[in-house]
Amino acid sequence: MATVEAMADGGLSIGQVAQRTGLTVHTLRLYERAGLLASDVRRDGSGRRVYSAWDVEWLTNCVKFRASGMPLTTIGRLAQLVREGSGNETERLELLREHQRHVTEQLTQLQDCLDLIDAKVAGYERHLTAGASGDPWQEQPHPATGG
Repeated sequence: MATVEAMADGGLSIGQVAQRTGLTVHTLRLYERAGLLASDVRRDGSGRRVYSAWDVEWLTNCVKFRASGMPLTTIGRLAQLVREGSGNETERLELLREHQRHVTEQLTQLQDCLDLIDAKVAGYERHLTAGASGDPWQEQPHPATGG
């Protein structure tokens, strides 16, 4: 059985890697075809993929890169540089720095959004705790004074 061979060899089947990374088997195959892996995936005697611990670590990083909005083309370029070996660390660093800038900008925008939401929640809580009626964000008409 291929899975038993893979485990005895220290490798993991595609299903096991899917479970560990949260990626689907289809996505793992797509990532391999698209050149997004940092190393070639070995095959067992039956031609089934056998993943190493390094492959799983790389794929886990890819999941985080994607969650942070890194385009697949950037992941592919980074994977290519890793496959090429040492000597291109400056280019790898620049790719990561560029994405770091992008994520930092996203975080700043999200913090601004969260600040607004926090202020709205606090305003509604004060409004409801005070037993007030009407929209807390609209100026309420003042009662006319007698004359």
